[in-house]
Formats: sequence, C-alpha cells, structure tokens
Amino acid sequence: MMRTYVVVALCFVGVMAGKYSREINEKKPSGSDGQTVEFRISKLNQVWEKAKRMELSPVRLAELHSDLKIQEKDELQWKKLTVEGLDESGEKEAQLRRNFHVILAKYGMDGKRDTRPLESNYLKDHDTKEGDMFDDPRLDKLWNKAKSSGKFSSEELLNLKREFQHHKDKIHEYNILMDTVSRTEEIHKNVISPAEGDSKEKVLQQKHTDLKEKMRDLNQGFERLRKLSHEGFTEDSEFREPRVIELWEAAKRTNLTEDELDSLKEELRHFETKVEKHSHYQEQLELSHQKLRHVEALGDKEHIKRNQEKYNSLTEKTREMGYKMKKHMQDLSNKISRQGLEHNEL
Repeated sequence: MMRTYVVVALCFVGVMAGKYSREINEKKPSGSDGQTVEFRISKLNQVWEKAKRMELSPVRLAELHSDLKIQEKDELQWKKLTVEGLDESGEKEAQLRRNFHVILAKYGMDGKRDTRPLESNYLKDHDTKEGDMFDDPRLDKLWNKAKSSGKFSSEELLNLKREFQHHKDKIHEYNILMDTVSRTEEIHKNVISPAEGDSKEKVLQQKHTDLKEKMRDLNQGFERLRKLSHEGFTEDSEFREPRVIELWEAAKRTNLTEDELDSLKEELRHFETKVEKHSHYQEQLELSHQKLRHVEALGDKEHIKRNQEKYNSLTEKTREMGYKMKKHMQDLSNKISRQGLEHNEL
C-alpha cells in the first residue's frame, strides 16, 4: 500500500515540476514600447524596477522576484475567473489586493519604514547582537535558554534556529496584516455609499478572519517552539524544515485518514527537498555576490566576466527555485485546507 502512495506522490511531484518549469521558462512579455519586461502586469513591473534601485541584497531581490511571480500568476488566474463571473462577491480580488500590500510592506516599499533588516540571510547571523536575535522578548528568552541548555548538538541548534527565524517572519507577516486591517477600517469610516459600505464590510470581515487564523497559527507555533526548546528533538521527528513542519502539523489537525496522511507525508518529503535546494541556492548566490564584489575591486576584466556570468546564472536559478518552492507550498496548503474541509462536511 505504501509503495502505491510513493508512486502517486512521485507522479504528482513530476507533473508539478514540469508545470512549474513551463511557467518559469515562458518567453518574457513585452511592454507597450516593445521592450522586454519582467512581468505581464504593469504594477508588478513598477515594483520590480523600484526594487532594483533599492539596496536589497541579491538573496532578498531574488525572493521578491519569486513573490511577484506568484502574485502575477494569481492575478492572471483571477482575471479569467472574472470573465466567467466567478468572483461576484469580490472576495478573491480583496485577497489579491491584500497579498500585494503584504509584498510591498515586506520589502519596505509601502511608504513606511521597514523595521526588518535588509540583510536577512543566514550568512549574516554572526553579526547579530547576542540576546536580541529575533526582535521579540519571548523568542529571545526561549532561544537563549535552549542554546545554553546543552540539550542540542550543533546541527540541532541550526535546525532550531531556522524554526525560530520562521516564527519571527510569521510575526512580521501578522503585523503587516494588522496594519492593512487598520487602514481598511479608517477607509471604512469615511464611506458614504451604502453599497460601497457593504462591499468594504465584507472585505473587513475577511481580514479579521485571516487575522484570527494567523494569531492561532502564531500561538500554536510558539507552543511548538516552547516544547522543542524544553524537550529537544525526538528521534521520530518527521521533518526538519519549519515550513514543512507547519504544513504537516496543519494536516494532522484535519480529519484525514491514515492512508491520506501517509500519501501527503511523501509529498511533503519531496517538498522539503525542494525547500533545502532553494536554501542552498540562496547561500551560493550570496557567496557568488561577495566573490564578484571582491574580483571587481581587483579590476581583472576576464575574472570579472567569468564571475558575473556565474552570478547571473545563480540569480536565475535562485529565482526559479524560489518560484517553484512557493508555488508548491501554495498548492500543498490549498490541498490540506480543501481536504480538511471536505472531511468536516462529511
């Protein structure tokens, strides 16, 4: 029985990988002036051009590119839905607007000061002040206790640190969503038209629902970190990557059967490999950028050309891998939510 699920999962992953590669390798679109542009949606190109002028690290810029590709895919799918009259409530449109604002806020392009450090990759972790690593007193206290407990090997500490960083990122996302809700409430107060008021009320209700779900996830995530910090990793830990662990925990909270969970577990193992591969590319991109800057300072044109080509190639691969990973995560999240809902309705 298990072999059947492995085959199914591998087929699914093969199909998904082909699909993601086709999407990423499509010919780049052209703007109104005939020039090649990065995205098929004007506002996304504007964000991309602005980001290139900012002091974002190569890893962060690649991450933004992946986020914008996901946004582009979702917006183009939504346009098809509207043609077919399948978003009359405007719920999907509101979700897309919120996602776009989250991207702007995440990369410091929403007109507000971004409190998140520009250099966020793990190569810079040694520069962080001891005791103030996660910008959250509860997380910092928990981390310092775990680090000094002697329960963790060096590798386990690295895995634990990734979990803490993931939780910190989720707190950041929650704060962004809180900010969008506050802004929407301000706008809602100034609405005159009753019809417009009803529409905005629905959007606001949806945002409050999302906030509650994110707060619930944060509480569950912190409880998991607290347990891990006190008890350490167990021998039967299914996964290492925080995003994969989060999906697995969500799946176990649904009413899926044992066979369905086994099948999903295989999919998640393949997804975890993809997440680790993406992390590897990010690390290589950062190292390549540092080497390029060093070679440029020396002024050897042949060396500069070779290192620039390698850097450009790694940039493309990191963007592509980031998109594949985020798209796969989106599909898995939707699948878990949908299957859980179907079982609850039965």
